[in-house]
Amino acid sequence: MGLESENDQKKTARSHGPHFDMNPQTPVLRISQLDALELDSALEQLVWTQFSLCFQNCRPGFLTPLEPELRVLLHLLLWRFTLYSNSATVGQSLLSLRYHSKFSLSPRYRPLSPRQKLGLAVLTAGPLWLQERSHRLLPYLGLSSQGSVSERESGLLHRGLRNALTLVAGIVKFTNLINFLVFLRNGRHPILAERITGAQTVFSKPNVAREVNYKYMNRELLWHGFAEFLIFLFPLINTKKLKATILSAVFGGESASGEGAREGQELWKECGLCGEWPTMPHTVGCQHVFCYYCIKSHSIADPYLICPKCGAEAGQPKLVKLEVEMTDR
Repeated sequence: MGLESENDQKKTARSHGPHFDMNPQTPVLRISQLDALELDSALEQLVWTQFSLCFQNCRPGFLTPLEPELRVLLHLLLWRFTLYSNSATVGQSLLSLRYHSKFSLSPRYRPLSPRQKLGLAVLTAGPLWLQERSHRLLPYLGLSSQGSVSERESGLLHRGLRNALTLVAGIVKFTNLINFLVFLRNGRHPILAERITGAQTVFSKPNVAREVNYKYMNRELLWHGFAEFLIFLFPLINTKKLKATILSAVFGGESASGEGAREGQELWKECGLCGEWPTMPHTVGCQHVFCYYCIKSHSIADPYLICPKCGAEAGQPKLVKLEVEMTDR
């Protein structure tokens, strides 16, 4: 037995490389632990997406009846080749982290036992599967009306069990919330499954620091600040008036001569907003006319409306009276 224990320790030391003596008491940043969980979740979603694409040519909803079981199967598959083999998930490996057995009395690093790894997998995937399948498990728990159990009693029992499951789910969620608040306090065990199984996140390499490129951060802060400034500034700019001012400054002479060439009612043949023949023509104080619905809707949306043609400030819309002369051909 002593020889086998010594061989197991040598095998464990060999599998974890030269960083086997890393001090597990070194605190790990909370953000690093949360990032590792997010990376693991993103990996599972990516694997599920790729798996679903294999059945995209099948009928719609082909995988829906077995989706909870398939998700658990993929989760166990990832667990077998990541956590079970290396005592670290994919997210932890990317951030130079791994699990340490908190139940070990040794001050040195000790990997998780197979029982702890299995418990971590069951407590992670099991509740999600039960939550998805709880409504289908009730008929298999002997709740059908058989023998002396009446239909009414069966219905009451069924309802009571549903209420009990709802209560248990609420208690579990509340416990997860309390565990997360404790994690924010002491920086250990971000999920409840880690606390129950005694799995503690530690560094896999000594003197690992979370390197941050401050040039990238400064660039991001600069662009975010500039975007917020533009978002604040644009609503304050009257773009229509600015456009009309620029057009009048650039094409003022040509437009003036053009307007002089067009006599009187020539300007009243089109709406200054929609460009069509004005329906119920109205004016706002300048020589241009507009459809009643066009100018009314724009004046309601913009209290400081200006004429898009000449840039004059728009007053109250007034009906235009046109005199039409009938001539013989």
